Amino acid sequence: MAACRMSFPRGRALAGAVLFGILNFGVPFALAYYALVRIHAGFGQTILSLTPLATLLLAIAQGLERFRLAAAVGTVLATAGVAVVSRTPLSESVPVLSFLAVLGAMLSFAEATVLVRRLPRVHPVTMNAVGMTAASVLLFAGSAAVGDTWRLPDRAATWWALAYMVIAGSVLTFVLFLFVVQRWDASRAAYVFVVIPVVTIVVSAWLDDEPLTASLLLGTPLILAGVYVGALRHRPGRTSEKTGPLDE
Repeated sequence: MAACRMSFPRGRALAGAVLFGILNFGVPFALAYYALVRIHAGFGQTILSLTPLATLLLAIAQGLERFRLAAAVGTVLATAGVAVVSRTPLSESVPVLSFLAVLGAMLSFAEATVLVRRLPRVHPVTMNAVGMTAASVLLFAGSAAVGDTWRLPDRAATWWALAYMVIAGSVLTFVLFLFVVQRWDASRAAYVFVVIPVVTIVVSAWLDDEPLTASLLLGTPLILAGVYVGALRHRPGRTSEKTGPLDE
């Protein structure tokens, strides 16, 4: 894989970085926020955990990957685990628009992951800087269009929370995510979406003394099994990942 310098992208690379930002940050964040105001968080997380399967299907449709039964089985196992951990209330009435919004967010995340494999290679830091800037413009414009009131936080704790979300929860997280996507198949990298709930609950139990429930103890092995089968298990006869424009 060729070296990638941290320089400002131009031409097709710049357009790709902007499109990545819109698909990975702008569209899904707006849709997920709309959906999660009206639906149970567990249901929303379960839909988002389908991202690896959607990523695989989109990658197949765009000629980047072949169908892998292991990936499909892994997604089903992992999604079942997320449903158990989140204790998804399947009997709860779900507004149609909210369901479509969270489904759209999931598909947008999936397509953004596939898109990275199709674009000219851009350094992960630069890709995120351009992408997040483009998404911010889109989100601010949408916020202004619906008449939101903007004001700065007046509590120190809120500023600390924002600092963490910007540095660790956004910049560092998505730089590392792009680093993985540029080296793994898109569908394998997308398994991060099913690991996040487990990490969140474990850290919450550590920091906030939340109880480790039976649902967590039952669902976590399913999630880990799904990630192993779909993403980590060695595939005989395969020595390298299928590459695209990133490796030119």
